[in-house]
Amino acid sequence: MQSKTGNSQSNSAPASPLDLDWQYTGRELESMSFAVNYHRWILDVLQPFLGKRIVEIGAGAGSLSRLLLEYRPEFLAALEPSANMFPELVRSLAEAGKGQVATAYQATLEGWALANPLAAAPDTVVYINVLEHIENDERELKLAHSLLAPGGRILIFVPALPSLMSRMDRQLGHFRRYSRPDLADKCRAAGFRVLLSNYFDGFGILPWWIKFRLLGSVTMEPGAVRLYDHLVVPFARILENVVPPPLGKNVILAAEKLR
Repeated sequence: MQSKTGNSQSNSAPASPLDLDWQYTGRELESMSFAVNYHRWILDVLQPFLGKRIVEIGAGAGSLSRLLLEYRPEFLAALEPSANMFPELVRSLAEAGKGQVATAYQATLEGWALANPLAAAPDTVVYINVLEHIENDERELKLAHSLLAPGGRILIFVPALPSLMSRMDRQLGHFRRYSRPDLADKCRAAGFRVLLSNYFDGFGILPWWIKFRLLGSVTMEPGAVRLYDHLVVPFARILENVVPPPLGKNVILAAEKLR
């Protein structure tokens, strides 16, 4: 169990009564595990806003958790409510060898907050490809705001453009795709000041539209993800670092809790 200081002798902790007892049935996480360049791109954009006491929501199998650990946090609470993904998360953090820093919890943010009071409030809450899975996203943002330390940051990466909503989105459990203004407005309504709000991966719009809207596919092949990650992402990253795209397949946002 994690102590009140946020450190732990173990890399896992039991579920609380508010955890979701469900199985993640999609293969999105398996396919996206090959998108190493893509994930590093996301985190490098968010790195200036990343603190040292981090809570990652919906950590899945831990591929992003391991990248977050490269930024040397004081503690990382990696939350994953699904019963079948949680053992993968525990295994991933154990392999990372960061048991004194990182702890896996089978929990939602609300369940974790009730069961694990900390001496120091987190200064960063991270939602990477997670907020779209939460039906009441406005309530979730207000909850994150209430748990953060003054001046703490919320870091969000979500699918963009409601016009791209597809059968694949629904199969993955997405309740919505966001516009950039809509996500920013929801964060402001929850009490945050938006520091960064950009569209992301403009090159990904057309492939997504063709495969998942036009052709109606409901599969995400690891080979295609790997190819895009190696051939397109390095070029797209350079270009978008210079000129943020007017539209993108995703929205990336950082916001600060008003003191």
